[in-house]
Amino acid sequence: MLYAVIDIGSTTMRMAIYQISQNKLELVHKRKYTVGLASYVQDGIMTPEGIDKACEILNKFHAFLTSFNIKNVSAFTTAALRNAKNSEEAVAKIIERTGINLHIISGDQEATYDFIAATHDLDYNDGFIVDIGGASTELIRFADSKILHKISLPIGSLALHTKYCTDFLPNEAEIAQMVAEARKIINDAEEFKNITHTEICGIGGTCKGARMLYNEMYHKPDSNDAIPVDKIPEIISHFTRGHEFSDEDITILLKTVPDRLHTIIPGLIIANELAKIVNAHSITYKDAGMREGFLYTHVIKD
Repeated sequence: MLYAVIDIGSTTMRMAIYQISQNKLELVHKRKYTVGLASYVQDGIMTPEGIDKACEILNKFHAFLTSFNIKNVSAFTTAALRNAKNSEEAVAKIIERTGINLHIISGDQEATYDFIAATHDLDYNDGFIVDIGGASTELIRFADSKILHKISLPIGSLALHTKYCTDFLPNEAEIAQMVAEARKIINDAEEFKNITHTEICGIGGTCKGARMLYNEMYHKPDSNDAIPVDKIPEIISHFTRGHEFSDEDITILLKTVPDRLHTIIPGLIIANELAKIVNAHSITYKDAGMREGFLYTHVIKD
């Protein structure tokens, strides 16, 4: 059976098509548009321009699925629309204009799907999972393969960039402002204080981009999934606006994170503050996320 999952995130809109056979998932096709939907939220309201952009991309997805007669489709949206004051009205307009039945996923549901996907083939049964999105960040602590604590924090890479940055890359003053906000919000998560996890399992686009940037900067093989935490401040400092960039520096950024040029440093700032709170030594990227967790929960049910 072919099954399509559409995910409207704060930074990207994605469609992934899976072949589901014998309770196994195989990704057979994916499409992504970097929209930055969170940047269309003004004074807590999703603007008509943001709704128009979401409809434009969703209609492209719908046309593609119709062309190949793929009828099993689920679509959901996370923080960009979830946190808007007019979320229900905006989603209703999108459904009316696209014919796609769009669901708002709560932060709690998002964290649960992240956990299910990240631990599906994990070789250890306790740990700490992080998913840094554009407008929210999900944290999950688990032990004995069960969730102990989960929370969705109101902080994300695109939201930080939109609030504090005046150019693609932040300067030192803007970094200091982002660090202060990230630290305050993360420190308010009482359930995650006074614990130690030497390794963080990182999922989602920010962690994927950070892994690729680290590997390129430090000449690691593409197969490497681990980022030493002590290298994160070096990366942030290296790409601070006001520093002199070489052609190699610019090439590395353009090559590894072309869709996240403006959000990768804010995302790394959040990652660095999260690593501090749990005394982590490394962040290991796992290529799994909410879409797979949704399918394991509602379609495969294993």
